[in-house]
Amino acid sequence: MLNIDEIKQLIKLIDESSINEFTYENEGSKVELKKHVGGSVQMVQQVPAAPAPAPAVQAAVQEKQAPVQEEPVKEAAKDNGNLHQITSPMVGTFYASSSPDADPYVTEGSKVTESSVVCIVEAMKLFNEIEAEVKGEIVEVLVENGQLVEYGQPLFLVKAE
Repeated sequence: MLNIDEIKQLIKLIDESSINEFTYENEGSKVELKKHVGGSVQMVQQVPAAPAPAPAVQAAVQEKQAPVQEEPVKEAAKDNGNLHQITSPMVGTFYASSSPDADPYVTEGSKVTESSVVCIVEAMKLFNEIEAEVKGEIVEVLVENGQLVEYGQPLFLVKAE
């Protein structure tokens, strides 16, 4: 059976490709991944049946995707040519802070360095810290806390120094 990291890699590869359906079978286990029109990937994992003529049980897990929201960019930021987008490296849930009662890692106006943690994207119960990768100032936060994000979706606009 595939482990979680392998399944996560498969979801990412299928999401980035033109493949709409993928099936993997091994030793009586079966994993099916199907891409839907909105870009969401549905995973259907078939669990081996008990030794009898009983049908196999299916457990379906669907990663629900929020539509990519085209939020307006501030006018001052539009005119500035040295803007950098911090994008989501994966499909998951955006969290602005390490816990619900903690302050956000960054807000508009926050200064960041290349290694500054700006948020967390949770995917399949794994919490991934996202770094700025650029030195500058956060101009705009493009997503809301708890929002589902897609691979490559812009999360922040940074005025690079």
